[in-house]
Amino acid sequence: MSVLRMTFLGLAVWGAVHPMYYFVTWFQANGWDLMAMVEAWHANAAASGLVWDLTIAALTLSLWIVAEVAVRRNWLALIAIPATFCIGVSCGLPLYLFLRTAPVR
Repeated sequence: MSVLRMTFLGLAVWGAVHPMYYFVTWFQANGWDLMAMVEAWHANAAASGLVWDLTIAALTLSLWIVAEVAVRRNWLALIAIPATFCIGVSCGLPLYLFLRTAPVR
């Protein structure tokens, strides 16, 4: 495996674990209420701006994945879409790049 692919894989793991630490910490302190977390994401204009920035990035990444999967027929790469929306762009993007840079068979 190339250094670049290992880097993408490392970033995908980091992008899954690091944000989850903060989410779990928040849930433990505030209760396991998803709607309360969504409200916290919109606590002020700066937080709302970040939420919209990440939402637009996630939608763009998903569109890119679907378009490339339609051409390349790399069906496994579709796993990056739920990773993006269930974990975050910090996991979904490097995961997709890891899957996309696999050697062509």
